[in-house]
Amino acid sequence: MRYGFVIDQDLCIGCHACTVACKEEQNVPLGVFRTWVKYIEKGEFPDVNRHFGVMRCNHCDDAPCVEICPTRSLYTRADGIVDFDPNLCIGCKSCMQA
Repeated sequence: MRYGFVIDQDLCIGCHACTVACKEEQNVPLGVFRTWVKYIEKGEFPDVNRHFGVMRCNHCDDAPCVEICPTRSLYTRADGIVDFDPNLCIGCKSCMQA
């Protein structure tokens, strides 16, 4: 079984509640994020619209963040979920680049 996220991007207002909820539920350390809200502006002045795109961990089969992590604080569980051990993390942010 594979888990996934379903987000209606058209309803997003860019409030970052999903970012805060993810940090709280998963005990994500200060300065680290697993949910990002991307601002997308379309059009030309004066007809400009701002849209939001929520980007989350996709729990990839071959997760690049797990592969690049120098301390192995990111790992893939047996059920396919990419998990995080905050005790091993050194805050290098390689996972964010991957």
